[in-house]
Amino acid sequence: MRTSLLVRAAAVSRQTSTARDRPRCAGVTAGDERRRQAAVNAPSRRLDPAVFNLPVGRLRAGYYSDAYFNFAKELLEAEDRHPRVLMQVFQKHDSLLGGIDEAIAVLKVGAGRTAPDGGWLAGWDELAVHALYEGDEIAPRETVLTIEGDYALFAHLETVYLGALARRSRVMRNVRAVVDAARGKQILFFPARHDHWLVQTGDGWSAHVAGAIGVSTDAQASWWGGRGVGTVPHALIAAYGGDTVAAARAFAGRYAAEMNVTVLVDFDNDSLRTAVDVADALGVDLWGVRLDTSESLVDRGLADLGDAAPRGVSIELARRVRAALDDAGHPTTRIVASGGFDAARIAAFEEAGAPVDAYGVGSSLLRGANDFTADVVSVDGRPLAKVGREERPNPRLQRVV
Repeated sequence: MRTSLLVRAAAVSRQTSTARDRPRCAGVTAGDERRRQAAVNAPSRRLDPAVFNLPVGRLRAGYYSDAYFNFAKELLEAEDRHPRVLMQVFQKHDSLLGGIDEAIAVLKVGAGRTAPDGGWLAGWDELAVHALYEGDEIAPRETVLTIEGDYALFAHLETVYLGALARRSRVMRNVRAVVDAARGKQILFFPARHDHWLVQTGDGWSAHVAGAIGVSTDAQASWWGGRGVGTVPHALIAAYGGDTVAAARAFAGRYAAEMNVTVLVDFDNDSLRTAVDVADALGVDLWGVRLDTSESLVDRGLADLGDAAPRGVSIELARRVRAALDDAGHPTTRIVASGGFDAARIAAFEEAGAPVDAYGVGSSLLRGANDFTADVVSVDGRPLAKVGREERPNPRLQRVV
C-alpha cells in the first residue's frame, strides 16, 4: 500500500535498528539517500526535461513571459533581424544554484520560431549554452549561465528561466542554512502548506539537493523518485476523541511495518506525560515524538518555572521530554522539534546542546529573495552591453548538450 501522509511529517521508511545514533536518517530510505548523494556528488548529471512536465505550447507562445519579450521576438522576426548575442545570467548573493536544470529544459523545449505552415522550428541546436550545476555554490555576480545564438530564438523565455532560477535558488540557499545550523542532524522540509501546491515539485528537489533528508509530499519527492513522509497529525488525534495514545496505536498498527512512526505529543499541551504514554503504548513501534507546542503556550511540563517558563518549543522542554523518556526506559525514542524554526533558532538549540534529533522547518525556508538577471553582453561577436554589465567569463561553466 502506498503512503502519502502529507501533514505533520517527521518520519517514514522503517528502520530495523532502534539505536538513536543509527546513521540512516528518519524519513528517508537507504535508496533515497544514495540517490541524493549521487545527485550532489555527480554534477555531470542533469535532470531530463521530461521530469519538469513543462507546458511546452504555452512556453513557446510566450504565455508566461513578460509581454515586452514577446513583442521583441515578434519584431525581430518580422524584420528578419537575427543578431547573434551572448546572454549572461547572474545573481547578487553568496548562494547555491537551484533551478538550472529547469532553466535549461525551458530553453531546450521552448527555443525556436513558428514556421510558415504554423508548425514549430526548434531552435535549441542553434544555441550554445554553458551552465553551472544544481547545488553549486555561487558568488555574487558570478556568471551561472550563458546563452549564445540568434536572440529571436529565445527572447520570449527570459522571464521563465530567470523565475525558475530565483525560486529554486532561494529555497536551496535557505535549506542549506538550516542544514548547516543543525550540525548534521536531520532537517525535514515542511513548507508545503505555506505556498501554492504547484511549486511543490521544484521546491522539494531544491531542498533535497541542499541536504533536507525528508519532504512532506509525494510531489516534492517526485523528481528523484522518493515519497512524502508523515506522522500522526493533530487532526487524526482529534478524530480519535483527542486520545493521542489511541490514535498512535491505530496508526502504528497500520503503518509501523513500512515507516518510522513519529507522534505529535502536544495535543493536550502536556508533552512530557504524552510522550511517555505513547512510548509505553507503542514500544519498539515508536520511532520518535514530535514537539510542536504553540508559541503562545507554556507546556504543562514547565509549569513549575512560573513566569520564567519559555513558551512554545524550547530547549528546556526538549531537555525535560528527553529526561522523562529516559527515566521511563525509552532512551532510543527520538525527539523531533518543529514550529517556527529557522537557521538562527536551530543554531541556538545546537549551541545549547538541546537533545533534539531532527528539526521540522516550514515557512522560513520560503522567505527572502534570490533574484537573477540576464543581460546581453555581446552582439555578433562585438562587446555590447548595458553600462556596468560587461561580460564576466566563468571557467566553471560547462557546455550543455
